[in-house]
Amino acid sequence: MPTYDYRCEANGQVVEVKHSMNEKLATWGEVCERAGLEPGGTPGDSPVERLISGGQVVSSSSLGDSAMPPCGAGGCGSGMCGLN
Repeated sequence: MPTYDYRCEANGQVVEVKHSMNEKLATWGEVCERAGLEPGGTPGDSPVERLISGGQVVSSSSLGDSAMPPCGAGGCGSGMCGLN
């Protein structure tokens, strides 16, 4: 399951949570519930924004094909990812 960073507009805190790609959290209460945190003095209905992050890199060895290096090492060859 992917991880996402959310920033609360009311308190400026950034919290990392895991959820499916189809889901988007909209409030501080939802983020706290997912992360197992207490909302503290921030109202649960305070809006949050999902931050853009670099994502996680998957190496070819974790996919079972050790002959092909990860993209960051020049393995994809296409240059489509922008890492070459």
